[in-house]
Amino acid sequence: MRVGLLSDVHANRVALEAVLDDMPTVDAVLCAGDVVGYNPWPAACVDILRERGVPTVMGNHDRMLASGRNFGANGMAQAGVRHAQERLDADERTWVEDLPREHVTCDGRVKVVHDHPDRVDHYTYPHEFAPELLGDEDVLVLGHTHVQAHRRFPEGVVVNPGSVGQPRDDDPRAAYAILDLDDLSVEEHRVAYDVNRVVTAVEKAGLPEGTGNRLRDGR
Repeated sequence: MRVGLLSDVHANRVALEAVLDDMPTVDAVLCAGDVVGYNPWPAACVDILRERGVPTVMGNHDRMLASGRNFGANGMAQAGVRHAQERLDADERTWVEDLPREHVTCDGRVKVVHDHPDRVDHYTYPHEFAPELLGDEDVLVLGHTHVQAHRRFPEGVVVNPGSVGQPRDDDPRAAYAILDLDDLSVEEHRVAYDVNRVVTAVEKAGLPEGTGNRLRDGR
């Protein structure tokens, strides 16, 4: 069984469409959260995942939207949440509000969380990948750091597919991964997309200039 893994779409429809077009044939797709935030198309990204029936967990930006709260010092994050609050209709908002903290699938073999299985909002960078993160599952899928990586242990695999909509590992291409449950292998993928189109849309939406500019450098 082959599973497509997504995370941190962050309202970047252009990147999400590029990833889905590039993705080889898989049996299922999973998303590790943060569908909204930062970029101009929160409603379109929610709709794409809803229509495809992609099991998705709640990221921290999704949670801010669902709770009616917002970030403190991060102006770009604040603006992205406000933009999502303005653009999502009632059905789209309900979909985000109903996203679970974690999702276990594939007969219990795969667990998906956004940040860390036990520590909400913790940034689990690749140097922290360890077998202790795994519970009964064979594969733990994480997001949140926007850094693509995976590690395989005798106990199983920990994988972050990277960010679709806002990579932060110095590679501006949209990131995703393919998990093969037959041999517990992971393929890390990157796909180029029209970043300038997103930058222009960020400006037209009145979002902070830095939100678009950072996409050019993958940071």
